[in-house]
Amino acid sequence: MKSFLAWMGTAATLTFNVPVVGGQNDPRLDSLFIALKETPDPNEAAQIEAGIWALWGLSGDEGIDQLMTIGIGAMGAQDGETALIAFNEIISKLPGYAEVWNKRATLFYLAGEHELSIADIKKTLVLEPRHFGAISGLGLVYMAVGREREALDAFERALEIHPHMEGAKTHIRELRNIVKGRGI
Repeated sequence: MKSFLAWMGTAATLTFNVPVVGGQNDPRLDSLFIALKETPDPNEAAQIEAGIWALWGLSGDEGIDQLMTIGIGAMGAQDGETALIAFNEIISKLPGYAEVWNKRATLFYLAGEHELSIADIKKTLVLEPRHFGAISGLGLVYMAVGREREALDAFERALEIHPHMEGAKTHIRELRNIVKGRGI
């Protein structure tokens, strides 16, 4: 709880002293990642994770944020065409925004376009190497294409950044058994 309270103090200070940057370049992310790694409390970790996702979701441009809302909504409604149009437009306008690459990678994964998903995840990670969601997503893509060793590596890497990812822990246990059984 101490780390979360410390982060809240930092966030409050930054809220009033630093213009909202949003995305992977927001200065508040550093303290959030430290708090995420240090907290032993899963509930606190969930709150910190939500803060990280909230900052990643802000581009710093109201028009881009509106397009993201459209793309995410379309993806949730299984309207891949509209989602892809929105994400592509954002990428053309703001190619340095990591979260749009991550969202498009998710869209490609859901469409079974695994190589396109991997390419977008790699772009996400160039822009935000700490993106535990993208790294975990990479693990899911690798599982889907039978690349268990690489999937295991991805989930382990995600867990190094976000030690409370229960899904990653479950996949690691499963994949270790598969990899061990195959001698990979």
